[in-house]
Amino acid sequence: MARYTGPKTKIARKFGEAIFGEDKSFEKRNYPPGQHGNNRRRGKKSEYAIQLAEKQKAKYTYGILERQFRNMFKKATAAPGITGQVLLQLCESRLDNVVYRMGISPSRSGARQLVSHRHITVNGEKVNVPSYQLQAGDVVAVREKSKSLEAVQSSLSNASSVYEWITWNGEKMEGTYVSIPQRLQIPENINEQFIVELYSK
Repeated sequence: MARYTGPKTKIARKFGEAIFGEDKSFEKRNYPPGQHGNNRRRGKKSEYAIQLAEKQKAKYTYGILERQFRNMFKKATAAPGITGQVLLQLCESRLDNVVYRMGISPSRSGARQLVSHRHITVNGEKVNVPSYQLQAGDVVAVREKSKSLEAVQSSLSNASSVYEWITWNGEKMEGTYVSIPQRLQIPENINEQFIVELYSK
């Protein structure tokens, strides 16, 4: 499936946040892109524009295209619980996202590549589908032949984030998706209610 491969700093500047992770270029130019980005006076955004921007931010953050994101919303709508929170939980439960959260890759795009290239296993089986939905208790690991990969070693050595809903064993290079994260445990600055309102129109 196609993925956005354009300039990530430009997108981050559009939202005013480093949504793709640490970005030195964004830190230097933390204002909207364009010739007059730093000085342009911007009128008040419409309700629709705000809702659309929040959806776009979520899609870029998790690396999900519109069709798949809409399908996830339908799934969240049919599930018990608060639709917006369930939507984010589905995003967080994706294999590529959990690989990223575990520190196996410094970015979600890198995590997607590791999964696609069969470097990751789930419960001992190779899985090459980045959107694979994990269940509580699933064990995610770096494939034995891939443990020496420089990219993986480098990422793990610099990983510092800790999440209550994930455990990690550095010696075995495997972690457990302990439970579905609660909203307060998801660090992304996304107002999911705006997305729900947009899709509900």
